[in-house]
This record gives sequence, C-alpha cells and structure tokens, in this order.
Amino acid sequence: MNTLLNILKKNARQYGMVIALAIAMILFGILTNGIFFRPVNLTNLVLQNSYVLVLAVGMLLCTLTGNVDLSVGSIVCLVGAVCGVMIVDFHMNPFLTMFVALCMGAIIGMWQGFWIAFVHVPPFIATLAGMLIFRGLGQVILSGQTKAPFPEEFQVISSGYIPDPFGGLKLGSVNLHLLTLLIGLLIVVFIIINDVNKRRKQLAYNFDVLPKGIWILKLAAISAALMAFIVVFALYRGLPNILVLLGILVVGYQFVASKTVQGRHIYALGGNAKAAKLSGIKTEWVMFWIYTNMAVLASIAALVFTARLNASTPKAGQSFEMDAIAACYVGGSAVSGGIGTIIGAVVGGLFIGVLNNGMSIIGVSTDWQQAIKGFVLLAAVAIDLYSKRKGSKI
Repeated sequence: MNTLLNILKKNARQYGMVIALAIAMILFGILTNGIFFRPVNLTNLVLQNSYVLVLAVGMLLCTLTGNVDLSVGSIVCLVGAVCGVMIVDFHMNPFLTMFVALCMGAIIGMWQGFWIAFVHVPPFIATLAGMLIFRGLGQVILSGQTKAPFPEEFQVISSGYIPDPFGGLKLGSVNLHLLTLLIGLLIVVFIIINDVNKRRKQLAYNFDVLPKGIWILKLAAISAALMAFIVVFALYRGLPNILVLLGILVVGYQFVASKTVQGRHIYALGGNAKAAKLSGIKTEWVMFWIYTNMAVLASIAALVFTARLNASTPKAGQSFEMDAIAACYVGGSAVSGGIGTIIGAVVGGLFIGVLNNGMSIIGVSTDWQQAIKGFVLLAAVAIDLYSKRKGSKI
C-alpha cells in the first residue's frame, strides 16, 4: 500500500489531470442529459479546439525552459492573412499556399529565435514585440477586410474526414466506420505493448511499479476509454483529418521530448540553464530551435483555423496564446521550467475545451466562462508551487 501511495505521489501531475478531465466530462454528461457525449458534439469538441492543441504542443517546449511565446496568436493572424490573399485574391494553388505558410512560420520563428538566443532579448519581450509586429502586418495585408471563401482542397484540412474504404457497416440508420474501429484497435494494442515493455524494463532495474492488479486495471481503463471515443467517432463520420494530424504531432513530439538527445537538452536547460551550458549543451541553439519550431506550429494552427473558419479575418488568433499557455500549465507544466509533457499539455487543452463546450451547452455566459477558466489556471499554478515548496521541505 505504501508503494502504491508513493507512486501516486510521484505521478500526481500525470494522473491528477487525467482524472480531472474524466470527472469534468462525466459531470457535463450528467448536467446536459447526455448531449455532451453525442457523437456530433464530441467531434465538434475536437474540431473547435484543434488549433489550441497544435499550439499547446509547441508551447510546452517553451514552458519547459521557463518561458512562453506571446506572439503565436498574431502569427496565426499574419499567416492566415497571407493565405487569404494568395488563394482568394490571386487564386493560387492551395497546396503551394500551405507550403508558403509553413515557410513563413519557419522564417518568423528564426527571426524571433535570433533575438532571443543570440541577442539575449528576454523571450517575454521578444515575443511581446512579435505579437504587436505580426498582428499589425496581418491587419495591413487584409486592410480591414475578410477574405473568403476558400476552395474545398484547403477546407479539408479542418473539416474533412478519413474515408472508409470498407464502405462502413449499416446499423439501422447509422453507418459504422470500420476503418475508424480498426485504427482504434491498433492504437490500443500499441499502447498495451508499449506499457508492457516499459513495465519489464522498470522491473529489470528495480524501479517502483504499480502492483500488477492495479496496473492491469489502469490498462483496462485506458483501453476502454479510448475505444469508447473511437466508437463515438465511428458512429458519426469517422476520424477527422485534424485528429490524425494531432495524433502525428503528439506522438512525434512526445518521442522527441522523451527519447532523444535534443529533448533531454530542453529539459536540462529548463532545469538549470547554467549547469546545462557548463555541461556542453549549446543552450543558444536550443532556444533558437524551440522558438523556430513554435512559429512553424503556429503556422499549422493558422492553416487549421483558417480552413475551419473558411475565411481570413484581421481578428483571427486573438487570445490564442493565452489558451495555449493555459493548456500547458493546467496540464502540469512547471512555472519555473524543466517539468511537463506533451501529452499533459494536450490533456490540459482538452480540459479547457471540455469546460468551454460543457458550459456553453448548459447556458453559462461567455463572461463567466472566462472567469472560471482564469480560476482553473490560477489553481493549477498554485498547486504546482505548493507541491514544489512541500517537496523542498522533505
């Protein structure tokens, strides 16, 4: 029992946010008489928050260094404005436009990374300047106008679904997507195999692990929850394209952050920048690539948001940086840096999305929604600081 309690304490961040997300979803399911769990609503939940989750993946790397990027919302505005002019005004190829958008993100990120890493301008100031510069440029390009509509090839980024080559399975008036179910089963099998291998390695090195019964129960709960969501998507229109993109980003960045040298350098820099530099890590280049990467992901978020809105507007991206930052800190990222995971940031983003969606369904005004999200963020940071102080006394 003591071993179990110790493991739960060590992984309080990881398990706590997942449990909070599950409780919030169940609560809103009850308060909305099941409307929250309808396939169409859960699909819209993912689509509506897709840009936040994309931004949260990149923002997590910034918060690991103890910093944030305040310019991502303005980058969304600028990149969206350029896409609007290229496609709507000049009728350029949508795929060429997407490529140009990604290149713009890389150039913008290198610009900010240069000032932060090599001129040593504090990231808060550099990205605050970027927020003003890129928002202004986006508004100049659009001249106060909204550019619309976009061709279907562009809209499919955010509104398309993976087609089912099997034709689906008719269940009364519902068409069940078999490909979606197959993908879900493969994901569950992968998670189980990965967790089994991880447990074997931990046992081989005499690490603390969950008791076998609890571990099996945990795997069963995760598998059941994932399959439940997969079935929900299969009952609607299948897997959205954006969900596949998010899955690729989460898996890829989680691998980089936890399994590669570059990822370990980021954590080392966030843990102690001076010690990291003395140990031979090129901290300037680490910061440079973190902010370059953030801008590229912001350009992807711009494509996703513009495609979903089917328009480029001067107000696009407003408060996006706040949502992404909140997702990271609510998801367990430490204010001082060095602690946090990609999956945690995504869970944090989903938690905020669930709050928005659930409160909207039950009729809570947007003003109260903002206030409640602010209290949630404050509580998350307070818990982080409290646990850190408590840990330092032990």
